[in-house]
Parts: sequence; structure tokens; C-alpha cells
Amino acid sequence: MEIRPTTDQDLDVFVDTLHAAFGRFPETPAEDGGGVWWSALEMDRGLLAVTADGRPVGTAGAYSFELTLPGEILAPAGGVTAVGVVPSHRRRGVLGAMMRHQLTELRARGEFLSVLLASEALIYRRFGYGPATYTRRLTVPRHKAALALPRARGTADAPATGSDTGPDTGTIELLRGAECGEILEEVYDRYRRAQPGALSRPHRWWARRAGQAPISPAPRHVAVHRDADGVPDGYASYSIGEGDTLTVDETIAGDDAVFTALARFVLGHDLVTRIVFRHFPPEHPLRWQFADFRAAEVSDDTDWLWVRLLDVPRALTARGWGTDGELVLDVDDPFLGEHGRHLLTVRDGKAECVPTDREPDLSLDVSDLGSVYLGGTAPSTLVRAGHIRAHRPGAAGLADALFRAERSPHCLHWF
Repeated sequence: MEIRPTTDQDLDVFVDTLHAAFGRFPETPAEDGGGVWWSALEMDRGLLAVTADGRPVGTAGAYSFELTLPGEILAPAGGVTAVGVVPSHRRRGVLGAMMRHQLTELRARGEFLSVLLASEALIYRRFGYGPATYTRRLTVPRHKAALALPRARGTADAPATGSDTGPDTGTIELLRGAECGEILEEVYDRYRRAQPGALSRPHRWWARRAGQAPISPAPRHVAVHRDADGVPDGYASYSIGEGDTLTVDETIAGDDAVFTALARFVLGHDLVTRIVFRHFPPEHPLRWQFADFRAAEVSDDTDWLWVRLLDVPRALTARGWGTDGELVLDVDDPFLGEHGRHLLTVRDGKAECVPTDREPDLSLDVSDLGSVYLGGTAPSTLVRAGHIRAHRPGAAGLADALFRAERSPHCLHWF
């Protein structure tokens, strides 16, 4: 078996092989080749596993993304995608060989982080990836969708109720997705630069209409929020489907007031029975803004972005930090056969990470380091779960304080 890089001429073979691996058939692209998710593939970053007689049996691809780290720091990250092995060649080491080849190439490009969305959670931990951001679905019956304005301190006992939850001097304009692509691209790009865990959406994605709504050609209504000066600073993309259910694909907002204004807009839509927010941030305060706290039902609480560190010292010194401290991390990377002990020293929001022979404070797998890296998983949780070993009292608590991000990481981008 040979694992070889792909070129633009391999696109059809790559797409056909990948779909065969999942037992599916490709959609028909638009006349210009766009409108399908694979039209944004970077074929100079793809891999094909080919048998001795020339048959393609496996695929793996990668996108060139920027990942927003705590501290509003943008870091290059390889976005692993399109990984599959045809059923006739599974359990023969094809996947492991492709993943090892790919990690070597990512390092050669100078990328110290790799990210992916895991189709199956059991697969990617053994390759060093750990779940780092989470998402959920929020469903609200229309008849319970009233928001309440919390009572201010020192006021009468009864809280004021109504449609307003805070100062919002902006306006909302309803557009069709097909007519506001440039606005969505601009608003999303500003949002992702400040949101830990968010990924860039290269212009190629928007131009090729690749991915899921609101990028794809699927018809969508878009509520665009503009600030007092008329500048777009948020949007909610939605459609109404079976059972008169209004489904919000994604809500992008520069701050909580804009998010609340957009939520109020869709929650007040007539002639719908329920409103569903997909990819809802787990720690978002919207649930507390309903007059009826039980109005919103949470479901599909799951992992989203998985992170892998390819260069531990470089990754740890790249992100921002919110408190000072020292930790010795003993990190094992069994898939690549690597092991390192690192002294992490944080002062004034910056970190230094150097090799050390000191006794470790924490011993952990590189996949667990990926999980805590963005601040979305507390190290103490993984200590309690038996994933991370704490060697002294207080080590887990210090790690919690160090790795905690000012904003909970969240990723909306599908790839």
C-alpha cells in the first residue's frame, strides 16, 4: 500500500472513494463546481491510500484554518477532514498509516495544532485528539418563549416582564441568505477573532458555497442585526420545516445584548410551534432570560471540536493565560511514540515552557492536554475521571485556574 499526496486532478477519485467509505453517493455540484461541501477541499493537502494494483482505498484531507486561542490569539491549525477507508480494507492499518503520515505533514508545514470533528468518538483519541469544545440543542415551545427582564437590585419584589432584556439600540433587518453573503462573511470573521475555540472560514468557503447553512446554497432567512451606526454586528440564520418548527442554524453575535435581540426576534416569530437553536453554547445565559426557566429543553449535548497538540511547548506558549503559576506536565504521546516533561511557567498572561527533570505535578496523555488546552474542560474533571494523574495536593486546582479561559470556548464551524 502507498500513501500519496493528491492534486486537483485527483478530486473526483478522492470524493468517490470517500463516499464509498461511508456507503453514500456524491451530490451533484452546481455548474461552476460549487454548492457542495467538498468544493472547498484543499487538494494540495489531501492524501490517498492506494493498493499495489492502483486501487484507492482510503482518504484524508486537511484545511488551512486559524483557531482562536484564549487571549484572542489566532494560531494556524490544520483542520483534518474527509477521513475514510473503504469497507473492504478496514482493520488492515490503513487508517493508522494515513493519520501518522498526515501528522508528519502537518508538522512539516509548521502547524503546532490540529483539529477535527469526530464522526465516532472512539476513533480519534488513540491518534492524540481530545474533545475541547461542546455544543447542544435548545428547543423552546413558542407558547413558553416569553423573555423576562430581571429585577434590578433595590426595586420592588415583582420582576418586570416583557420583550426587552437590556439596552439594545440596534435594528434587525430580514434578508435572504443568497443576498447577504458578504455581510455574513464579515460578521462571522469579526466574531471568530474574539471567540476562543472558533475557526476561520476562508473566503473560498463562502465563494464556493461549501459547507452547511448559512454558507451552503440551501435557502435560508437571515435576521441581520445592525448597531446604532448601521454596522452589521450579528445574524441568525433560520428556516421553518416540518411541524412548523423554526430551526436556527447558527447565531453570531458580537455581545450578549445582540444575541438576546436576535433570540427575541426568532422567539417571537408567528405561526411556528417551537424554536430550535442548533449549536447553542453550553454556558450561554439565554436560559436564565426566559420568564419560565423550564421553557427551554436541552438535548444533543455533545462534543464538537477536537484538538491535538503537535508541539507541546509551542502550543502552550502560544495561548493567553489568566493567572500566574507553575506546573510540571508529564505528557505521553503513544501514537507518535513521544514523551516529554515540561515546566510551564505563567507570568502576566504569558507562558514559558521548557524541558525539566523536576517531579511532575500532572501526568497526562496528549489527548487529555488537547481537551484542556482551550479552557473548555477542567483538568480536575479529568483527574476525577482517571485520565490525568495528579501527583500532589492542589495540582489539579492550580491547573484549573491556569487553563481556565475568560470566555468558554465554542466552535460553530462544520468541516
